[in-house]
Amino acid sequence: MTFNIRNQTAGVINNVAGNQHVGVQQGHVGTDDARRAVAELREALQTVSLPPEAEAEARTHVEQVDADVKEPEPDRSRVADSLRRLTRLLSSVGAFAAAGAALIGPLQTLAAWLGELGQPIMQLLA
Repeated sequence: MTFNIRNQTAGVINNVAGNQHVGVQQGHVGTDDARRAVAELREALQTVSLPPEAEAEARTHVEQVDADVKEPEPDRSRVADSLRRLTRLLSSVGAFAAAGAALIGPLQTLAAWLGELGQPIMQLLA
């Protein structure tokens, strides 16, 4: 059997031929990953058409998240608050329907980096 798999990105990926029995697996999302996700999120927002007020508010949230994750020891609760507000805003204006994975991917990465604080964001994205 041959596998041809390209461009997979995740904390843990298992590709098997046949049966696999898996226990607990966890990937690690580090602060550098979070910083890259903020840059990806900023880029994705540039491709989405939002109402002017929503666009300004979204930009403000992203800039706050960016400033917070650039700190030597980021305050994850502040990041979580800003990210939760941003996710609710984007959901309310239909941005996920327009941009889909381009927005959801970086938001999921940031939520994973937040750990337990990111769970409400993951639920909003589900």
